[in-house]
Amino acid sequence: MLTDRATINVCGGRGGSGCASFRREKHVPRGGPDGGNGGVGGDVVIAATRQVRDLTYFRHHVHFKGGNGGHGSGQRRHGRAGLPVTVSVPVGTEVRDRDGTLLADLVYEGQSIAVSPGGEGGRGNVCFVSSTRRAPKFAEHGLGGHERWLALRLKLIADIGLVGLPNAGKSSLLAALTRAHPKIASYPFTTLEPNLGTLELDGQAVVLADIPGLVEGASEGTGLGDRFLAHIERTNILMFVVDAALGPDEAVAALSTVRAELRASSEALGARRGLVALNKSDLLDEAEVAAVVDAVAPVVRDLGGPCVSVSAVAGDGLSRLSEALTRVLLEAWSRPAEPVADTLAPVVLRPVSDRVADFSIERADDVWRVCGAALERLVAKADLDNPEAVRYLQEVMERAGLSKALRRAGGVDGDTIAIGEAEFELA
Repeated sequence: MLTDRATINVCGGRGGSGCASFRREKHVPRGGPDGGNGGVGGDVVIAATRQVRDLTYFRHHVHFKGGNGGHGSGQRRHGRAGLPVTVSVPVGTEVRDRDGTLLADLVYEGQSIAVSPGGEGGRGNVCFVSSTRRAPKFAEHGLGGHERWLALRLKLIADIGLVGLPNAGKSSLLAALTRAHPKIASYPFTTLEPNLGTLELDGQAVVLADIPGLVEGASEGTGLGDRFLAHIERTNILMFVVDAALGPDEAVAALSTVRAELRASSEALGARRGLVALNKSDLLDEAEVAAVVDAVAPVVRDLGGPCVSVSAVAGDGLSRLSEALTRVLLEAWSRPAEPVADTLAPVVLRPVSDRVADFSIERADDVWRVCGAALERLVAKADLDNPEAVRYLQEVMERAGLSKALRRAGGVDGDTIAIGEAEFELA
């Protein structure tokens, strides 16, 4: 079974901690601090490749985590950066956030997006040297990587999409035109997943996608139609396969039903250029076939392509159908395509501002909640078990004006202040 949807959890690697060390060398009585910084955690990157067919791999592989950064060490040696993790997905995969926001549409081989950056590394004690702090005995912890859940949605990329009602003979036609071997039976809904086949037209290989039968209400999810419709959004042209043995009126009704569902799915899909293949023509005589052709003629003119009577079982009309597909496809390729960005910039998850003074204060449940990206990162990286590190943190907060801002907001000595996951007491 083709798996076209998956949910995964991605988490960047944890940054390494900084080092608090001092030079200890012979004949160097005042070596000073020399602790190096921790390395940044590894990112999680999603990349598109044609070596992967669908999203089946993610049925049993859900969690992906970047490598952790190395810790800093003495002699100002920085920790190594964590190794990135690349998650391979098929070309044509959409990457969405948990709330449905589109993050990337990977439609090119090698196109990638960094979805979960690794955590920052902590600074070593050499970074805290100042004119008044000559020998700092503290360093920072590394931050954890950003974690999130993502929804992957695969939309097949094909040149020609075969659409029609159930049991119209789409799979039989795909098997007759290509070397594909889809399941074929004499009852509706035989095809439960899209099938692909390759056909050589005008010296060029084109991909045909057999979409499971669409029924009335497919655009609203009836018969999983909304999932099937997604697979023909990227096709260049559509081939409407109609059971000619139904008769003129039923053939027109079948075409109208399928086109109505395409329009309900999206305006672009409803306006997609296409042609009509009247299948099972071997069950009718020439006069009956002509009557069906005349009946569907108005719809054919609206589609902009020809109408070809064929028989997938007997092999009649397949050469005429190939010629018609070539003409319509070449016209579609000759039209100017909408500009599409070759790459998508990685999603920026880290805060834009690095100023500790950029914060806001709100009162909640007898606690003063301080929100500020840079300030929260500073507190998360601080070694709160080290008195000297706590004094440094207090100095930074004081310079940022946090104490004054809290008192202007109504804070008094003894009030609880929450910054990230840490709590302090206003004094």
